[in-house]
Amino acid sequence: MHPEAWRDSDLFRLLVLGVRDYAIFMLDPGGHVVSWNAGAERIKGYTSEEIIGQHFSAFYPPEDVQCGKPAWELRVALAEGAIEDEGWRVRKDGTRFWANVIITALHDDTGELRGFGKVTRDMTERRRAEQQLTDRRRLLARLVEAQEQERQRIAWDVHDDTIQAMVAVDMRLQLLARKLPDEFRGTVDQLDGAVRATIGRLRNLVSRVRPPGIERQGLRDSLAAYLADTSMVAEIRYGLEREPGGDAAVTVFRICQEALTNVRKHARASSTVLDLSTVDHGFLVRVGDDGVGLPDLDPSASHFGLIEMRERAETAGGWCTVTAREGGGTVVEFWLPDVRP
Repeated sequence: MHPEAWRDSDLFRLLVLGVRDYAIFMLDPGGHVVSWNAGAERIKGYTSEEIIGQHFSAFYPPEDVQCGKPAWELRVALAEGAIEDEGWRVRKDGTRFWANVIITALHDDTGELRGFGKVTRDMTERRRAEQQLTDRRRLLARLVEAQEQERQRIAWDVHDDTIQAMVAVDMRLQLLARKLPDEFRGTVDQLDGAVRATIGRLRNLVSRVRPPGIERQGLRDSLAAYLADTSMVAEIRYGLEREPGGDAAVTVFRICQEALTNVRKHARASSTVLDLSTVDHGFLVRVGDDGVGLPDLDPSASHFGLIEMRERAETAGGWCTVTAREGGGTVVEFWLPDVRP
């Protein structure tokens, strides 16, 4: 071997042996361990003296050994050149860890199989973090669903019970006013006006709690109706290529509703724009205003609803940010994936 080639080969060997974050080792054609690096010892728990010469099936759970998975992976690596797998592996002390494994078939210049290279990475912490995130999103999804169902129940109860009772009172007051002498009619008319005003407020409450007809009239008209009900002036730039599905439409509406509530209560804005567009197979929405801006962009400032907006978006698999607008004002921007086929 040429001295330069020998030096490069030796340096590479030393590099592999010293790597600690990955288990990098060699197998002979039959699957027996023939080399062992520091990362393999740290991850799997065996010293080189303990494991060299042993069959690599020692790293697999008993159920995988019983079904022949180690031998199957070698056959696939030989047929296809390499195989990548994620699954449970076993340390020397019997504990399991979640591993990403790549097995590569190694041939010499004549094409003869000389063995296999195996690289293993411990992915246990990443998997645990992903599961925690998945569990959190699943919990949030259930909470949002329960919240929407409760909103709907309250809206129906108010509409079908309280409002109808108030309407009946209004009708009776009108009938009573026609029968009373003139000196009492003014008082009854005042009561009737108060009842009608209360009915109007209750109907606005129902509209805010559960936007009526969002499934029928669509997202754009529901947003326009909300703006009209709250007497807000805002421009809607609707550039969605297709209407969001039921859950996505409600989520978009709720985040926009919270953002617009913030504008109405805190921003003192003269101009507000809702911009909805289709981006990256999803729905990108920006709610921007030219107001005084948020005095505190800390997400813990729950009085601005930032936590709820962000969690609603993340529950749907998207994201949400709130930033100061250049030149003054605030921009709420969020994206939700379009999960429909």
